Formats: sequence, structure tokens, C-alpha cells
Amino acid sequence: MYTRQNQRDLTSAQKKRFTAAVLELKRNGTYDSLVRTHDKYFVPDRDSRLRVGHMSPSFFPWHRCYLLAFERELREIDPSVSVPYWDWTTDSSPVSSLWAEDFLGGTGRTGDRRVMTGPFAYDKGNWTVTVGVMEAAYLTRNLGRPQNPISLPTRAELQWAIDEPVYDASPWDSTAAGFRNKLEGWAAPKSERWRNHNKVHQWIGGHMTGGTAPNDPAFWLHHAFVDLIWDRWQQKHPRSGYLPAVPPGPGDAQRGRVLALDEPMPPWNVTPREMFGHQGIYRYA
Repeated sequence: MYTRQNQRDLTSAQKKRFTAAVLELKRNGTYDSLVRTHDKYFVPDRDSRLRVGHMSPSFFPWHRCYLLAFERELREIDPSVSVPYWDWTTDSSPVSSLWAEDFLGGTGRTGDRRVMTGPFAYDKGNWTVTVGVMEAAYLTRNLGRPQNPISLPTRAELQWAIDEPVYDASPWDSTAAGFRNKLEGWAAPKSERWRNHNKVHQWIGGHMTGGTAPNDPAFWLHHAFVDLIWDRWQQKHPRSGYLPAVPPGPGDAQRGRVLALDEPMPPWNVTPREMFGHQGIYRYA
């Protein structure tokens, strides 16, 4: 059993080991393969195919599986490494420690949004973006979107999601009620397009705004916190389980498009039920 730490508590040596392991995964091709996996399963709800990664009930268990796949690869390179989490309700500034030169690097420069600092800057020669042909070959960010400012989610916004006792609801998509959608972030009031998880992607900007978002290593720290929030919700609502418990019935427009509790999630063939807990694998500090 290992520990996922808050990124603000990492020592400089831990930051260096994490970024070195990520760079090695990039060098050996594993990292880009993982980015392609996320892009493949980023299916919008206007599409008639199975939605497993986003805009669907399996958002949390699918991303838990995905984070574990990444973390296993990291730990094969350096067993001391785990994925840190970023509490964006607290570290909510473009000058927070995770954006420093010794960790993820900062925002993109004016004009082309190209990240110029940190280990993932294109000019360092170790981070060429190859997945997502419409994007630049260099990593892009636009922290806080200064030209049209957006803020990171507040503790109140996050609590609004955690307080919701129902996991998910028909039609199981970007319009659904329930905790999953309040946290994933499509269930925003008309005055505000994004909430929580989605708002964080928009706040970072650049590569983080599409299906190939894991091109930015900030993705993993964001999703580790999302995973931790799922834990908090389960503890607060112990009688509220994953929904739908059974597949949508014949005639339901979502039949074959969302996964029930005991249906396997591609590409791992693991069910949402099997991803309910992570006891014995990792814990959160």
C-alpha cells in the first residue's frame, strides 16, 4: 500500500522523482499510448456509441482505472513514486507551487500559449506533443484565461456536489441530475457553463480542454483529486450506490450507451463495482 500526497506537501526530491518518471514514460512511448486511450474513450453524449469515460455514470470508476494504469507504469520506473493530488479549491492561483519551474512549469506565453518553463517545456527537448494532430507540438496552457477570466471551483461549489445524495440519474448524460454530473461539471446553471471538474480543465486551458487532455501532466494531479472527492462522497453517503444498477431497458435511448454496475469497462474489462474501493492499493494523505 502506498500514499498519494497533496502536491503542496511534496519535497523537492519527490517532485524531481515524479517528473523524471513521467519523462521516462514519455521517452519510451507509454505516455502517448495512455493519451490515445483517453482520447479514444472521450465520447460526447450526442454520439450514439458507448460512453464510458465522460458524460456517463462510469466517469469515476473509469478514471480510477485509468489513473491506476498510469501509476503502475510510473512505479515500474520508480517504486517510490505515486500520483500526487491537487486540491484546486486551496491552491487556486497561477503562482501556486505546482506551477513552479521545479514541478509542472507555468502558464503559456502570450500569443501561442506555449509553456516555456518547467520539465515539460518544448524547448527542453523532452516533451513533444504527438497525440492530437490539430494541436501544437508544444504543450500549451492559459492559466486563468486572462483575456476572459475564469476562476477555479470554490469549496462551496465542490460541497454543492458532495452534498448530493443521488449518484446519477436518467438520462445518464451531460444533462443528468446527481453527484456524478455536479462533480464532472456539465450540470451548471445557465449563467455559468462549467462547474468543478470541467471548470478546472477550462481554467488550465490549452491542451487540457479536449480529449487529449493528458498531454498535460497536470491532468493526473487534477484527476487524483477527483478520485479523492469520490471517496469523500462515498463516506458521506454510504447507502448511495452506483447507478444505474442494471442496464437501461429496451426502448431506452441510453441502452448500450452507458454502463451499469456490473458491466465491464473497456479497455480494462473491469466493472464499476470492482472500482468502488482502493483499500490495499493506495491511500490519500
